[in-house]
Amino acid sequence: MNHMYHLFDKINTTLLKCMAVLMITAALPALLVAQTAPTDGMKDNTPNVHAFTNATIVTAPGQTINNATLVIRDGVIEAVGRRVSPPSDARVWDMEGKTLYPGFIDSYSDVGMNEPRVELDRGNNSWNPNLRSHLKAEQEFDTEDDGNSALRSQGFTAALSMPPLGIFKGEAAVISLKDGDVSDRVVMDRIAQGVSLSTNRDFGFTYPTSQIGVIALIRQTLYDADWYERAHEAYRSNPSLERPESNAPLASLRDAVHGDQPLIFHTESDEEILRALRFKDEFSSINPWILGNGHEYKVLDVLSEHNAPLILPLDYPEAPDVETPEDALSEDLAELRHWYLAPENPARVADAGVLFSFTTAGLEKPGDFLGNLRKAVQLGLDKETALAALTSNPASLLGIDSTHGTLEAGKAANIIVADGDLFENGAKIIDLWVDGSHYRINPEKELDPRGEWEIVSTDGSIDGTLVVEESRPGRLNGTVTINGDEIDLMSASMQDQARRFRADFSGNELGLEGPVRLTGSVDGDNLRGWAEVTGRDRVQFSATRTGSVTESESEDSAETMNRDLQLSELRPAMEYGRNAIPEQPRNVIVRNATIWTMGPEGILENADMIISNGEVEEIGQDLRAPRNAVEIDAEGKHVTPGLIDAHIHSGVNGVNEVGNVITAEVRMGDVLNINNIWMYRQIAGGLTTAHVMHGSANPIGGQNVHIKMRWGSLSDDLKIDDAPRTVKFALGENPKRVGSDRYPETRMGTEQMIEDRFRMARDYEARWNEWNETGEGIPPRKDLRLDALRDILNGDILVQSHSYRQDEILMLMRLAERFDFTIKAFHHGVEAYKVAPELAEHGAGAVVWSDWSSFKMEAQDGILYNAKLLTEAGVLTSLHSDNSQIASRMNWEAAKMVRAGMDPEDALSLVTISTAKLLGVDHRVGSLENGKDADFVIWNGDPLSTLTKAEQTWIDGRKYFDLDEDRELRQTVEEERAQLIRLIMEEK
Repeated sequence: MNHMYHLFDKINTTLLKCMAVLMITAALPALLVAQTAPTDGMKDNTPNVHAFTNATIVTAPGQTINNATLVIRDGVIEAVGRRVSPPSDARVWDMEGKTLYPGFIDSYSDVGMNEPRVELDRGNNSWNPNLRSHLKAEQEFDTEDDGNSALRSQGFTAALSMPPLGIFKGEAAVISLKDGDVSDRVVMDRIAQGVSLSTNRDFGFTYPTSQIGVIALIRQTLYDADWYERAHEAYRSNPSLERPESNAPLASLRDAVHGDQPLIFHTESDEEILRALRFKDEFSSINPWILGNGHEYKVLDVLSEHNAPLILPLDYPEAPDVETPEDALSEDLAELRHWYLAPENPARVADAGVLFSFTTAGLEKPGDFLGNLRKAVQLGLDKETALAALTSNPASLLGIDSTHGTLEAGKAANIIVADGDLFENGAKIIDLWVDGSHYRINPEKELDPRGEWEIVSTDGSIDGTLVVEESRPGRLNGTVTINGDEIDLMSASMQDQARRFRADFSGNELGLEGPVRLTGSVDGDNLRGWAEVTGRDRVQFSATRTGSVTESESEDSAETMNRDLQLSELRPAMEYGRNAIPEQPRNVIVRNATIWTMGPEGILENADMIISNGEVEEIGQDLRAPRNAVEIDAEGKHVTPGLIDAHIHSGVNGVNEVGNVITAEVRMGDVLNINNIWMYRQIAGGLTTAHVMHGSANPIGGQNVHIKMRWGSLSDDLKIDDAPRTVKFALGENPKRVGSDRYPETRMGTEQMIEDRFRMARDYEARWNEWNETGEGIPPRKDLRLDALRDILNGDILVQSHSYRQDEILMLMRLAERFDFTIKAFHHGVEAYKVAPELAEHGAGAVVWSDWSSFKMEAQDGILYNAKLLTEAGVLTSLHSDNSQIASRMNWEAAKMVRAGMDPEDALSLVTISTAKLLGVDHRVGSLENGKDADFVIWNGDPLSTLTKAEQTWIDGRKYFDLDEDRELRQTVEEERAQLIRLIMEEK
């Protein structure tokens, strides 16, 4: 028997040891979280175990458990399910009638970045203050007024925090939205690098000052980061080499360049989305994410083709101002349409199959988030998709799905407690749990102290009115009025578990010394407690709620507007936008027209023209129409090639990059914008091709782009693929008057700056040639600016130079001849006629105005006969507009030259074939000849008459403008405007 007792003792001892081991093991997660900081005072051993019973639990999108229990311990979910029993050490919360959701995750925010550092005045920073990629969100995070509570009020428990300043902003981190030290709140760091496509003035007026410069700086920086790594590798393998610079921003971009760390591009328009995606074409290894802007519905065809993760804001535009007829008239249709369609954006993105996550970014008031979310749901966004965009999608995207995004055992105790379906109007977030910490968001009435209370005290000393309000979610304030004196509360708070309300106010106005503290227990609409006054006995009081709190509009603001309009999808999404690119008939025949071929055949009367597959196939008389050809009867009408403008600045976001004297690295093709009503007006005037140029702020400016007016296409599709590369130079007043602190300030300085940079380019070329031959030493750095200058010197980029005076024209030709290249053309050339023989000898063309002059001192000597004299001297000459409006009537500009004595055909050549030759695109456009692009205009009379209109404009054999269609579109535009204005007025 004793032997049996000893055996049982051994078994019990073993069991106890095993249980102890299990208990220690179970407690390991909590122990392992212990911080490095020593405990100050007594250690808090309060059990942190909670059980939520009788709840409807949405564990994940599409997965709901009814009448279930969820248990959390030490900030982690321990169990969830129907058959889960509350642990004996848990505080039990009865969730009858409540719904539990996973805590939301904000995929992009500036939480904790309230007052970011502008000056980085220590360390190995970049030469450009916009390059801040070495900053880390967790190191820049400021817990003071960090924006936590505003996000928590909308159900967010974690957020990606991104440093806000600069073009390369820094590294983002996922931050828990509980209160406390940053060290306790970092969920994961080094998530992604932030990149902005917009300029800013945070660092003063410094390069870049335009979006063309921003894009160039991003490209250069990515090349530099790649070079930086290779240069240091070469140095480490051979320390006898010259040591490369130490550059923290470039070093921090190593993983981003290799695609191991995403680049989040912050976009502000549909065009910026396209620009961000295009970086992938040049830097195939990068991993771009897109922070959207609400215009995604305009480019869904592009987004659906790419695999780039999309972070979607819920920032809807305010209703346009249409209070008066004048106000309504000034509102663009584009703005009216966007107001109406923006709330549909999430549903449209989802329907297109694009995976996305939501963010509060862009919202002026984060408290509008839930209302805007509900509006999106009302307008077609599936609730499961909406929840996924706030939970599982961002968790997966940010790499924290093992701990966040769903309510599962082992994951962080991030829980929303709502009093109903969170995606329906009227539902409120009651409580929020963040890593197991409890936050009251909208306390239920029995624990909500907000409102107006009538106070009655035992001695009458504090009888009066108490008003408790909420300055922001979770922060109470208010007033107390006693004997007619209204006194602000110094502080107010509510302890939920003790059901205790406290408020302090100054007693000085009541003749009392020091503060008065009210402490009471809340029970529905009753408050009982005592008042403490310095030097006096406690005073008992009771209070009755006489007025309820005024609910904020943001929670229930998702009222559905009248949605009785069916707006067609247009590109661009504005007046006269197209719902599709015009069809290209296989064959077209234009009959019985006066055809200005602008080629060897001259002007043909009663002629026909056959177009096949977008090209001119044949021109002649009595031609046989191809089978099933589209026939156009042009009897009594004139047909010309599409008009060409050699110098225009419309349809781009930014014209000048003035942050540096030499900016040959910037490219106008990077900032083309199809949201440009002038393009439609210019097509209506017969313009089919244009040379979009950089401005004249720099001796050597940016690279230009040749486009066709393909109205309704994407911006990249406007470009003429095989057009030569050109660059804008500028002489005279413009480049020397940009700023008093920028060299050069004289014409002499302009010449010297150009020559100096050319010599740098030759040295740069020599270094690359040496490297390509030997591969020895530190690899040379790819410099986009010097690349362009080298290409200019080698004739791969043609110079189109702004100029006025004869002396500066001669100067640039002589400088070019010293470097053995030719200036392609001088633009404006107000005094070009004075040096016509020299231009012809050099081989330079002239692009001039018909009659603009005398608007500044250097333009005083302009004459109407400039183009005529240049042409007679053998100089290839073109007219240009340099003006969006003039570009819509270039035939008038040519007509002025007839008045100056030029032959009509020669005059029209100044905006057709001569311009095409001068721009280097005459193999495609400028004349109607076999094999050339079918770009032509049908005029209702002589094209050089001011009474003539363009009836049809064709580009690539597609009809982009038709006068009859235009009449119908005008009516459609007016009707749509009127309907949208009606809806705005109804809503207001």
